Amino acid sequence: MRYWLFKSEPDTWSWDQQVARGDKGEEWDGVRNYQARNFMREMKLGDRGFFYHSQKTREIVGIVEVCAEAHPDSTTDDDRWDCVDIRAVQALPTPVSLDQIKQTPELAEMVLVRNSRLSVQPVSQEEWTLICRMAGL
Repeated sequence: MRYWLFKSEPDTWSWDQQVARGDKGEEWDGVRNYQARNFMREMKLGDRGFFYHSQKTREIVGIVEVCAEAHPDSTTDDDRWDCVDIRAVQALPTPVSLDQIKQTPELAEMVLVRNSRLSVQPVSQEEWTLICRMAGL
């Protein structure tokens, strides 16, 4: 299993909306960055990801699971763009903020710290474990 981080502006697509989709999940569509698209093409069923609210709160609020591997993005006819489907697994007992992550030396090399604009990004096993611990899991 691999680990990922999915960023969304809560005004566009929030954790509550993700949870409301239930086991069916939702396409992680609209991504128009080649690197983020390529990461989605690497994802496998059952991979886990952090759900991150960008913009105002800038915090990891939940855990999601890939429930459909890469397929054409339904929001475009351009065959260059793929997406995956994700479903909510659980909310974090305590959200983990970007400031907390930046203040944690063990997370200094995390993609979220080094390239905060990338909307879909990998998370290492060590980063995953530490952030889950910070969140109270």
